[in-house]
Amino acid sequence: MSVPRSLQARLGLSLGLVLAILWLLAATVTSVIVRGEMDEVFDSALRETAERILPLAVMDIVGREDQGVTQRLAPIREHDEFFTYLVRDSEGRILLQSHAADQSVFPPYEGPGFSQTATHRIYSDAVLQGTIRITVAEPLAHRASVARDIQMGLSLPLLIVLPVALVAIILAVRFSLAPLRRFRARLEARGARDLSEVPAHDLPAEIGPLAATLNSLLTRLREAFEAERSFAANAAHELRTPLAGAIAQAQRIRSETRDQATEARASEIEATLKRLTRLSERLMQLARAEGGRLRNDQSSDLRAVARVIADDIGRTVAPGRLVLTLPDAAVMSDLDPDAFGILFRNLVENALRHGAQDASVDVTLTGDGQLIVANDGPVLPRDTLDRLTARFERADARSDGSGLGLAIVAAIANRIGSPLILESPRPGTATGFQVSMRLPTDA
Repeated sequence: MSVPRSLQARLGLSLGLVLAILWLLAATVTSVIVRGEMDEVFDSALRETAERILPLAVMDIVGREDQGVTQRLAPIREHDEFFTYLVRDSEGRILLQSHAADQSVFPPYEGPGFSQTATHRIYSDAVLQGTIRITVAEPLAHRASVARDIQMGLSLPLLIVLPVALVAIILAVRFSLAPLRRFRARLEARGARDLSEVPAHDLPAEIGPLAATLNSLLTRLREAFEAERSFAANAAHELRTPLAGAIAQAQRIRSETRDQATEARASEIEATLKRLTRLSERLMQLARAEGGRLRNDQSSDLRAVARVIADDIGRTVAPGRLVLTLPDAAVMSDLDPDAFGILFRNLVENALRHGAQDASVDVTLTGDGQLIVANDGPVLPRDTLDRLTARFERADARSDGSGLGLAIVAAIANRIGSPLILESPRPGTATGFQVSMRLPTDA
C-alpha cells in the first residue's frame, strides 16, 4: 500500500487510523474491566440465590412427612433458567432441585464457597450443622455470552462513528488547509514573468517560513532579472551616441576620400555600425518587452498605431510591398501603444526581410484583436519554427537580421497571456510563413 501524496489525505488517514486504534484499545480495556465487574455481580447473585433459597428449603424439608424424597419444583411459565440448584442432605441425597437442574453438572459437596468446573460456576453452602446443603450453578457460557454482547455493544458503534469521524476529520483538515490551497492557487496564477511576492499572511505558522523563503527567492530572482534587463537597456542606450558618431565619421571619410579602397572600407564600417545600432535598438526593445509595463489603465485604438508604423515602414520599401488591412470599427485595447508598436514593427520588418522580395507582406488586424502577418517564401520545417522565438535565432543564417525580432514578440505575447502561433506554409497555400496572435481588447 503506497502512502498518499496529498497532505490532506495523509492527515485524514493517519488521524482516522489513530482514532480507530484508540477506540479499539478503549473498547478492549473497558470490556476487560466490565468483565471483572460482571463476574463479581454474578458471583454475588449466586450467593444471594443460595442464601435466599436455603432457609425456604429447610422449612419445606423439615415439615415433610416423607423424608429423603426428591422434590422438583415446577416452573410457573417457560423461561431461560441461568441459575439452577440442588439441595442435598449430608449423605448426598437430593431433597430439592430446580426444574432445569442437571445433576451431572453438580460436583460432590466439598464445603461452602465458590468453585468452578469446566462448564459452570458453583456456589455451595450448608445449614443445620451441614445436614442440609445447597449448591447453585451458573453456566460459564452465559457469562461468556454476556461478555460478548458487551464487547459487541462497545465495538459496533465504531462502524458508524469511524466513518462519521473520518468525514469530520477530512472536512476539518480541508478547512485548516484552505489557506495553503489559496496560496498554491495564487502561485499557479502567476505568469512566467511575474516574480512579485505571493501574499502569505493567512498561512499556518508551520508553513509560513516556507512561503517566506519562497518569496525571498522570488525577490532575489526579480532583482537579478531586473539587473540583467537594466544592464542590457543601459548598455544599448549608451551605445547609441558613440555609434551615431562613428557612423557620421565613416560617412565623412566616404565623402572626403577619392581612394576606392578606402571608400569601400568606409562603407563596410558604416554598414557594420548600422547593424550594431539596430542590434542595440532590439536589445532595448527586448528589455522593454521583458521588464516594462505592457497594460495601461485606459484603452486606445490600435489601428492608429498600426497605420503610423505601416506608413513609416512603407516609405522604405517598394510600393505595394506592404498591404495593411484594418477593420472599420475601432480596436480598443489596454495594451500599451509603445509595446504594440514594438510588436507590430518587429513582425512586419521580420516578414519584409525574410519573405520573398517580389511578393507582398499581408498584415491584418481584425475587430476582435487578431493580428496576422504573412509573407511568401520557402516552407520552414517544424523544428526550425520551434526555434525561431529563441534569442539570436534566425531561419537563414545568411540574412542580416539580429535574431531578436520574434524573441521580442514572443516575450510580449507571453506577458500579455496570448499564444504566438507560427505556421509554415501559410494556411490555404503551399508556401510562405504566417505569424498570428490575439491581442487583448475591450470587446
